[in-house]
Amino acid sequence: MTWLVTGGAGYIGAHVVRALDGAGEGVVVLDDLSSGLPERLPPGVPLVRGGVSDRGLLDRTIAGHGVTGVVHLAARKQVGESVEHPLTYYRENVYGLTVLLEAVAAAGIGRFLFSSSAAVYGTPEVELVAEDTPCAPLSPYGETKLAGEWLVRAAGRAHGISTACLRYFNVAGAERPELADVGVFNVIPMFFDALTRGEAPRIFGDDYPTPDGTCVRDYIHVADLAEAHLAAARHLAARPAGTDLTVNVGTGEGVSVRELADLVVGITGIREPAPVVVPRRPGDPARVVASAERIGRELGWAPRYGVPQMVASAWEGWLARRSRGGAAGGAATGQNRPEA
Repeated sequence: MTWLVTGGAGYIGAHVVRALDGAGEGVVVLDDLSSGLPERLPPGVPLVRGGVSDRGLLDRTIAGHGVTGVVHLAARKQVGESVEHPLTYYRENVYGLTVLLEAVAAAGIGRFLFSSSAAVYGTPEVELVAEDTPCAPLSPYGETKLAGEWLVRAAGRAHGISTACLRYFNVAGAERPELADVGVFNVIPMFFDALTRGEAPRIFGDDYPTPDGTCVRDYIHVADLAEAHLAAARHLAARPAGTDLTVNVGTGEGVSVRELADLVVGITGIREPAPVVVPRRPGDPARVVASAERIGRELGWAPRYGVPQMVASAWEGWLARRSRGGAAGGAATGQNRPEA
């Protein structure tokens, strides 16, 4: 098969592309490079520059590269930004997905893998969040991911497309330093950013009903997440047309923010200033940890990496970026030059 990976030059996308390419799958990447970096891609993987709302470009790319399946990762993904700009998020994440699915249906493509999020659940009051836990997203971002799942499944039923929706929990780490996340939006890079600027990392609240009073989350290594995509892609390729699958991608183990902060301090060796507790953020649930039973049963997938490896690999990437003067990445190679 040949997979079109939208957003394939991004942090998660590049790991997915490398997993597919390394397993011998055909891959072509569509990315507008608003946050993606061409140099993240393996040599020889075609890169088409553009967005999923461009129907003409989609049609040309699908036909020109013989695309037989789609992995859709391109999306806006910042919760706070989505609250401030909900129209942008619905346009990019839902309208863009609609255009992409129209192109997929018109081309007769039979496999579609959708990047969803644990944000669809909102603040579930359960020990482990299973796929049948009621969805009640708290932000426009989470709403667009849930609406995207509905849209993907409906299109699959109507057009005989086998679909899978992967609900990511908290993604961290890097397979190699040059693939690390260059943003400062998630808790681990936020801790790194504060420590390297000589500021105290902030812990939002320590009065939650958890063992140490701080929020508990499920963290998944990005390389494990990429392997989950490969497993899901092969599952779809072997399934009859029109089937669907929805799975969590997490470890099933919770780590508190205090435990995470201690790991960061230990791995970086930066002990001062010590983390400080500040007031809670509105809407933060006390505990969100995945049930990983279904993905193990359906895909035979299990995580290989623990949180210490996530933090250590993310720190290597952070240091590599700083050694380049804080640049987002090195020069693009001609082997991944964007196509017109």
